[in-house]
Amino acid sequence: MEQLKHECGVALIRLLKPLSYYEHKYGTWRYGLDKLYLMMEKQHNRGQEGAGVACVNLDAPIGEEYMFRERALGKDAITEIFRHIDGSFAGQLYMGHLRYSTTGKSGLQYVHPFLRRNNWRAKNLCLCGNFNMTNMDEVFQSLTRQGQSPRFYGDAYISLELMGHRLDREVERLYVEATEKGLEDTDITRYIEQNLQISNVLKTSMPHFDGGYVMCGLTGSGEMFAVRDPWGIRPAFWYQNDEIVVLASERPVIQTCFDLAAEDIRELKPGQSLIVRQGGECCLEQILPAQDTKACSFERIYFSRGSDRDIYNERKRLGEQLTPAILQAIDHDVEHTVFSYIPNTAEVAFYGMTDGIRKLDHNVRTEKVVWKDIKLRTFISDGAERNDLAAHVYDITYGSLQPYEDNLVIIDDSIVRGTTLKESIFKILDRLHPKKIVMVSSSPQIRYPDYYGIDMPSLEELCAFRAAIALIKERGMEQVIAETYRKCKTEPLSANHVRGIYAPFTVDEINPMIVEMLRPKGMQAPIELVFQSIEGLHKACPKHLGDWYFTGHYPTPGGIRMVNQAFVNYVEKKLKLQL
Repeated sequence: MEQLKHECGVALIRLLKPLSYYEHKYGTWRYGLDKLYLMMEKQHNRGQEGAGVACVNLDAPIGEEYMFRERALGKDAITEIFRHIDGSFAGQLYMGHLRYSTTGKSGLQYVHPFLRRNNWRAKNLCLCGNFNMTNMDEVFQSLTRQGQSPRFYGDAYISLELMGHRLDREVERLYVEATEKGLEDTDITRYIEQNLQISNVLKTSMPHFDGGYVMCGLTGSGEMFAVRDPWGIRPAFWYQNDEIVVLASERPVIQTCFDLAAEDIRELKPGQSLIVRQGGECCLEQILPAQDTKACSFERIYFSRGSDRDIYNERKRLGEQLTPAILQAIDHDVEHTVFSYIPNTAEVAFYGMTDGIRKLDHNVRTEKVVWKDIKLRTFISDGAERNDLAAHVYDITYGSLQPYEDNLVIIDDSIVRGTTLKESIFKILDRLHPKKIVMVSSSPQIRYPDYYGIDMPSLEELCAFRAAIALIKERGMEQVIAETYRKCKTEPLSANHVRGIYAPFTVDEINPMIVEMLRPKGMQAPIELVFQSIEGLHKACPKHLGDWYFTGHYPTPGGIRMVNQAFVNYVEKKLKLQL
């Protein structure tokens, strides 16, 4: 309903045969490029602010260009890029990226891949990723202590500079080895390129980072790699045969583009790197010790394509598990209840929800009650006009329920700010005059921001947080705010102290306050909220236990520090207090 932006999507392709092989078998030298295009389009949902591609040609003679990059802005960036690509992009290594910003920075200079140039092929590094780092201040300081002056302050650019610095050291190590062996001129260059160990670069650079990431790169000498964070927060899947090695952010992308079964594709493990050497040898190396897996559960609830076999079943289970709470909310009066969903990401959970009701021998009445009608024009600047237009983003099916007699149960994947509910959904649903509206979320209450790659609202924008603060004030418990502020200010790394804001209340106590805050003026129908439980989430998605946006259990020190600082900022700037 309230679109969350996600950072980002990646695609890697390494051709393992000469280009003539693909031209003979598939009829075009563009085989790798065509597959890259498909993989990027299939992941278009992951980034629509910009896109970029890079290529390395291993056949280029010394002295000629061998590494190429194209980038573009906007939702049509993929089409624009591939329209301009010509024969210069004939190569064996391809890398693509789709961008959503979590930093608010825009412009072509922030679009991946980032490129670090050098006259020596082995020292050229092109980097992209699906990541958000939480400790860029520390990494930036480590670079400046060495005397470096990064041109931009951003996690992608600083990551490039840190990794590029370690790549320089690896090349210089091999240069010393080559000269000690008596090699000269281009023999030294060949020795470096044939013996470069990208794992050395990763093992000396990745320990500096705190965050969730899948970081991908190409070197000018033909090394390709992807490395996943030690908690497995961000996803990556790969496949290899005798013609190609490919990697993408989502499994069905590889399945569709290469006509594979789910079992053919492997998931990159936490802390692991997929490395393809210059000669085409492919290997897996453990770069960082794997931690307790905290794979992002929002990938399963919302972001990743629902066409994935496992994700489809998980989303259905998320809906089905809500059946007891829904029945309680409608006093088990299924006969006088219409079931529906908010288009479009909640559709699969809706199937699970209705299946769960049917399993209890109930006849289920389903209707498509809500339609997503238009996209707002952002040039409307007046707030009143914007709010009026927002009320018309969704439309309803008139006559889809019996006025004043039928309950309406409507499911969505999540409730974040609640703005769309207040300004649009609740207003239009009330026109149908339901006896009661039961608003169902297939995910638990979102209580905390994400700092690992999802562009979630700030702490104070989350409707669950606002409701908890309102309850504290209503009950005269302001000392909870003061004590939480003190701990966040003085002990920012010891624990997520913001959890103390929610500790005095149950979900059932917070829900009515959310309803009170989101209920439009003049609305007649009563509203009840039903959220997924944390236990239900883990039961439905047992391999994706990353739940910090719901529970506050951030897996890394950087996440803990940032949420505590967010509360300090809220108290000092929003409440304008210095407690």
